[in-house]
Amino acid sequence: MTKPLRLGIAGLGTVGAGVVKIVRQKSDLLAARAGRPIEIVAVSARSRDKDRGVNLSDYAWEDDPVALAKRDDVDVFVELMGGSEGSAKDATEAALALGKDVVTANKALLAHHGQALALAAEDKGAVIRFEAAVAGGIPVIKTLLEGLAGNEMTRVMGVMNGTCNYILTRMQATGQGYNALFEEASALGYLEADPNLDVGGIDAGHKLAILSSIAFGTQVNFDGVQLQGIGEITLEDINQAADMGYRIKLLGVARMTARGLEQRMTPCLVPDTSPLGQLEGGTNMVVLEGDQVEQVVLRGPGAGEGPTASAVMGDVMDIARGIRPAIFGRPAHELVAATVATSSAPAPYYLRFSLLDKPGALAKVATALGNAGVSIDRMRQYGHADTSAPVLIVTHKSAHADLQAALAAMDALDVIVGKPVALRIEDV
Repeated sequence: MTKPLRLGIAGLGTVGAGVVKIVRQKSDLLAARAGRPIEIVAVSARSRDKDRGVNLSDYAWEDDPVALAKRDDVDVFVELMGGSEGSAKDATEAALALGKDVVTANKALLAHHGQALALAAEDKGAVIRFEAAVAGGIPVIKTLLEGLAGNEMTRVMGVMNGTCNYILTRMQATGQGYNALFEEASALGYLEADPNLDVGGIDAGHKLAILSSIAFGTQVNFDGVQLQGIGEITLEDINQAADMGYRIKLLGVARMTARGLEQRMTPCLVPDTSPLGQLEGGTNMVVLEGDQVEQVVLRGPGAGEGPTASAVMGDVMDIARGIRPAIFGRPAHELVAATVATSSAPAPYYLRFSLLDKPGALAKVATALGNAGVSIDRMRQYGHADTSAPVLIVTHKSAHADLQAALAAMDALDVIVGKPVALRIEDV
């Protein structure tokens, strides 16, 4: 009989337990598709006694994940612990040092140490596979590495944090504010232990940095990702953007420009009729644009036991079949350290501010915008019951520096109440 592929799984949370279930319940199907049996030989987690809803009695137990990674009977180390440092990093490095292949769902580890780990793997003839690290059950890594390998990628874009999308779409559907929906998401278990990883854009920024590396042949550079979370998005912004034909999304965008690699994970407006605009709830969507295919849209569950365990098993199956692409699409020593773009490509912007009911107030705002080189495409002023009224402006495409100059000039005026809100409108 063909030699089985033997797995050691570190981390038995939601995803780890899901992987065990797949291997136990679908052993015949996996063997038929891989051409060899897939077996779990040993596992490791913080607690041996916790009920995980799956039988672990057939497997050896290691309290130390590094010891698990070093076991002679483990061919593939499956790292599902999470975190960019500590046990996850130590055990992964230990596995690679022994020439073992690694499958991981750990986007933070790859975002911070991807280049060093890729070099270490290649030095020993090993591979790291990480489909589950980006967008859960959506096969975006495989699509970039294989299906679109004949393309020069021009832009990578997407909604890659289901919690943020859930909060924003529920705000519009229910009329509740950010704080109420944050608490609802927390009660449903959608938030990380550190909620800022989700709502601050960090989790999604990790994913964008990984996709950028594969798409543009660069070393992973999370520090080069411009981050802005959704905590300052108000119900007023949600409703008034909708009134102008847009939806607000925490949107990741990466592209290579003459100024360098642009990577942004920020709240943006997208047309409400676009695929991204129609994306509801906790679903993820990644849009890939290449010179040959133009645009490919991938939509699916971005988290959860089944989808993420499915992605892990897809990587395990490729290793079993002998499919071993370069970790980030090309040899690690050929990946370039990309220049970080100091400014983003020009785009239209959504501006919202409260204007005092004074003669000539709007003319002062228009002058401030015009003097900075920002022209108005559309404008809407709403009725008011006090001394000020909300005003919405959609600009023509403007350089970010020009917009900032305009906002600074508007702040100096005596006709605006509070601070103007400015959100980029992404062409999708």
